[in-house]
Formats: sequence, C-alpha cells, structure tokens
Amino acid sequence: MESIVKHAQGLVYSLICLMPSVYQKASLNAILGLFLEAQGHPYPEHTQVKSASALSRFLNHYNWSTRGLIRATRLSILGQIAKHRPSKRVPLKILIDLTTLEKSGKFLHLSNPTPNEPDPWVRILNGKRGLHLVVLYLVYGEWRVPWSFRVWRGKGYSSPSDLACKLLGTVPKQLTQGKTVIVLADTEFSTVKFFNAVRAKSWRIVVGVRNNRKLQDGRTVKQLYPHGKRGQLILLEGLSTPLTISWFWLKRAITGYVDFSE
Repeated sequence: MESIVKHAQGLVYSLICLMPSVYQKASLNAILGLFLEAQGHPYPEHTQVKSASALSRFLNHYNWSTRGLIRATRLSILGQIAKHRPSKRVPLKILIDLTTLEKSGKFLHLSNPTPNEPDPWVRILNGKRGLHLVVLYLVYGEWRVPWSFRVWRGKGYSSPSDLACKLLGTVPKQLTQGKTVIVLADTEFSTVKFFNAVRAKSWRIVVGVRNNRKLQDGRTVKQLYPHGKRGQLILLEGLSTPLTISWFWLKRAITGYVDFSE
C-alpha cells in the first residue's frame, strides 16, 4: 500500500507539472485533492483552497493537452494494476453512470450556438442545467478508476445508451482477458442495444429495469410482483436471451419503503 501511495503522489506531481501557468497548477491541485480525499464530496464548491468559479473556469477550453493528461494517467493506472494485480477470483466491474456537471451563467464555447456548433453542449436534463457526461468507471479489487467518458449533446445526437455502448470498447483488453467482467448500469441504459453490446462481449450485466418494461408475453415487469419469484428467468420484449430478475426494497425517510423499479 505504501508503494501505491508513493506512486500516486508521483503521478499527481507529474500531471501538475504539465500545466502551463501557476493558476492552472493550483486549480488542478485543488481538484485532485478533492478526489484523493475520498470523502464523498468531489464537487468544486467543497474545496477550501479555490473558489468554485475558478475551478469551473479551469474546466473550460484551454490550450493544454487534455488527451495528454488522460494518456499519462491511464498508462500509470495500468502499470500499477500490473504490479498489484488482485486475485484471479476477483471480477472486473464496469460501472456506467450519467453525471451532470452543473453550470450557471453564459459559456461562449459550451452554451452559445455558433455556425460551426449550432447545438450547445450545456443543456437541461432531469431539471439540471449543465454538461451531461456518460462516465465509465473500472472497479478492480481496491482500484476504482474513472476510465473514459462521452458528452451527451441532447436530442438529435447519440443517446446516453449509445454513448455507453461506445465506452465499452475503451476498456483495456489486458484487464478483461481471462477475467469475469460484470457491467453495472442505471435504468436509462437498459436498452436492447446496450444489452446486446454487453452480451456480444460475453460479459455479465446487472442493470435496473423500469417497472413498465414489457415482457415478450405482453405483461409488464411490475406484474411479476408479488406473484413472481426473485431469480426467475424472464424474456424482455426485443431480447432473445433470458435474464434473471430480482427486486429489493429501499428505505426512504419520507415515502417509506419502495421497490427498486418504481
């Protein structure tokens, strides 16, 4: 563990040195500090050393190479996993999530239509205005790494599910060869295309399904409860491969207990 910490510190210093100005170095240092603290508060407003607006400006368009940062980080991560590889019995988990970076105000390159970019990136989704990202995380033993992302650009462009299918192709093969791979995703990714994309790679999938989703016999998922059984095989409409279904109850402070599909 001590060697991993030292390597992580070296990687942080290397990335900071890639910044061309003192202000950008300070902003990157603050952002990395939020993630490395791992206290569940990664948003810019939680930092004590820089303002949220300063970190927001840092995440705008600059001349420094974002791809260079991503490549350096990925190579370092793969190198560390190779040195401290978990047991062969530990599966590789792939988490797909739709994350919103909330934005307020005007942004010339993100929210204002231009002749070259008539559709802005900053949009409103589920009542939140901001930049909406489909993010792929790798969870391997004690490692949890945000590996890749795509920007959801709104109606008329690739859907979050389509973007998630593309992200599956970015997972490094050296981590999946000979390993059990489990893909976990929220309900918005439970499309036929996403199911088939995961199945084509012979990976397992755990995904939420809406209670009004239809089965091939015409019933809905909600009709399986309470007469159905956890673990039974079902055939969703549009799929040729049976899936195992289950449900559970969540405790909520106001509404009490609800099942996962509501």
